[in-house]
Amino acid sequence: MRGAGTRQKLKLRQRAAHSRRLACAGGDSFARLVLCRLIFVSIALLAAYPHATGQTPDAQTEVQYESSSVDFTTGETVFTKASLSDGPSLLTADEIRYNFITHVATANGNVTLTRGPQRLIAQKLIYQQRTASFTAESIRVGSHPFYVSGATASGSVDELSVSAATVTFREPGRWQPTVQSGRLLYAPGRDLRSEDTRLGLGRNQPIPLPKIRQNLNEPLISYLSATAGYRQFLGAYLEAGLRVPAAAGVKIGADIGFYTARGFMAGPSASYLGENNGQNLRGLFRSGYIRDSGEKLTDVLRRPVPEDRSHAEWQHTQRFTENLTLAAHFNLWSDSEVIRDFRPTTFFPVQSPNNFIESLYTGHNYSISLFARLQPYSYQSVQERLPELRYDLFPTAVGHGIYQRAQASVVALRERPPGAIAPRLASDRADAYYALTRPFTPREWLTVTPTAGARVTHYSNPAGASEASRRYTRALGEVGVDAALRASATYAYKNPQWKIDGLRHLVTPKLSYRYIPQGDLGRRFIPGIDRREPLTSYLRPLGLGEQRSIDDLRATNTLRLGLDNTLQTRDATYGSRDLLVFNNAVDFRFQRGPGERDFSAVHTEIALMPAPWLQFDLYESFTPHTGTLQELNTGITLRDGDAWSLRFATNFLRRESEDYRIEGRIHLNETYDALARFQYDARERRLNEQAYGLAQNLDNTWLIEYVVSVYSGRRRENGFGFNVQVAARNF
Repeated sequence: MRGAGTRQKLKLRQRAAHSRRLACAGGDSFARLVLCRLIFVSIALLAAYPHATGQTPDAQTEVQYESSSVDFTTGETVFTKASLSDGPSLLTADEIRYNFITHVATANGNVTLTRGPQRLIAQKLIYQQRTASFTAESIRVGSHPFYVSGATASGSVDELSVSAATVTFREPGRWQPTVQSGRLLYAPGRDLRSEDTRLGLGRNQPIPLPKIRQNLNEPLISYLSATAGYRQFLGAYLEAGLRVPAAAGVKIGADIGFYTARGFMAGPSASYLGENNGQNLRGLFRSGYIRDSGEKLTDVLRRPVPEDRSHAEWQHTQRFTENLTLAAHFNLWSDSEVIRDFRPTTFFPVQSPNNFIESLYTGHNYSISLFARLQPYSYQSVQERLPELRYDLFPTAVGHGIYQRAQASVVALRERPPGAIAPRLASDRADAYYALTRPFTPREWLTVTPTAGARVTHYSNPAGASEASRRYTRALGEVGVDAALRASATYAYKNPQWKIDGLRHLVTPKLSYRYIPQGDLGRRFIPGIDRREPLTSYLRPLGLGEQRSIDDLRATNTLRLGLDNTLQTRDATYGSRDLLVFNNAVDFRFQRGPGERDFSAVHTEIALMPAPWLQFDLYESFTPHTGTLQELNTGITLRDGDAWSLRFATNFLRRESEDYRIEGRIHLNETYDALARFQYDARERRLNEQAYGLAQNLDNTWLIEYVVSVYSGRRRENGFGFNVQVAARNF
């Protein structure tokens, strides 16, 4: 036997000769001779045993150790500071006792069992080599971000049962989410299931759960938030939301809120996610109800807001097959202000509830969709579609270089404008469009595409328009051309400071012309439901097939000129990156509609990105013949990685608004960021919003924001607010 500190390595089948030398070394007494012969016979039987039982030969098992001995009482070989490998599994420990007959290894002290990417740590482990199963004490197992510890465990590294188990999300810590369970089934990389469960943070688990089933490829908690603060409109308030796993892919919980000036709001919430043989779905539901005891003011129609107030939202997406999908979004609001009052961050991006459901089937070169939009509220104007069935044929070659495309739809349209004075609009409409195009490429840098199309629309059962005829059919035609010239140039300019490695300039002059001579045909017979947006400064689609305002078409004889410029440089990661995008477009109208001039505003888009730390963007609409600026939106962003960022933005719309915004954030240390936000209304000469705050990263698990806000000029919101918001990160 070699001394401690020298590493040994041998096959277990070779262990026979080694054990014989250990037992027979020394004198030739009769007792030692008998023992030597017994060991020799045992080793001979051991050598034949694997072949007799059909098990994997010992030659595939390998052991490394510092020292070894034989326990004559149990017949086990004792290895110290050892590792045992049988191919897929590796067992290491301070001591491994191996039985040659039963192929059972008992490991004690700093035990580690590794099989593929899975690793288990224990204080004691009994490993059944033939079945790759084990029992263990004081175990720890897992892979990022889920880790499991427990008093005892049994099974295999592919699936094991753990008693007195604790599941930790990421590294153990005072503020880390944890789950405790009397019994837990853990399948690494797949899922975990538990009974008699409690949920909490660190060592405290105050929330009882009957059971959970958690997909390890999904977040432990899909949603957790807490917000506290003060707003004069609501009083002091505390809001919280939580969803926890209840079944495979299903998490349920609730959103609650208490407001000293309003009362208590609560409602269930849930989320779900599932995959099954190529079919997958995901969805979200959340809700709230309150008997509002505060000052409720009036809604958008100047009507008193009711005392019983509620909201509910359901989002759902599903893929049945590779070609068939479903999407739905429903919002139920008791009044027009409930979300604005209690969920302002949700309200301001989207201020009107949307309720629709759509199913889409995509074929090889076509799609079929069924779409419905509903209007469940009297305070909102919605173009209802009850429903719309639509067919789209994508551009398809028909021969001789000619391509066809088509679309057709049937829809029942309804609109009930808010209030009792405005008339109700309705029509049943069938619409079809067909077009042929023939691209020509006389040079590789020039493409010219003539197009001709026709659109036929049939209306029946009109309401809100002249009802001289209960049925009306409109037929329109269009001719036009699209042309693009593509040119490029390269320049051997380099600037290491700005990471510019050569320049490439791409320039694309564009021309589009459309002639639709009778676009406004039959206007007095058509209820204007699908109509033009009243306020927009952007260029509208030219083509007859691209226009969505089917009930509000105009005669068109327009030439559109555009010039696109892109400046690029080489990039080691992406091949190239854009430094500058500069696009212009303008319309020449040979036939004008009401309020239009023969020469439209010039529209300009600029995006400047010379370095990762600098970005400038601009949109401008300018009328040259009057020298009038119609709209100007700009933004400039400066950033230094995660150290700090600053954005300055302007928004100008003639006769409507002129705002200036500044947002800044600076990284103070690993825990805190400081932030500030300002919005100034130049027309009213007031600072509409001031916000100052701190953002705290707690254990890289929770994000806490402390924000003080001062408002001016808003109708419902008050002038001061203080908010503390806690949100889960990376759950």
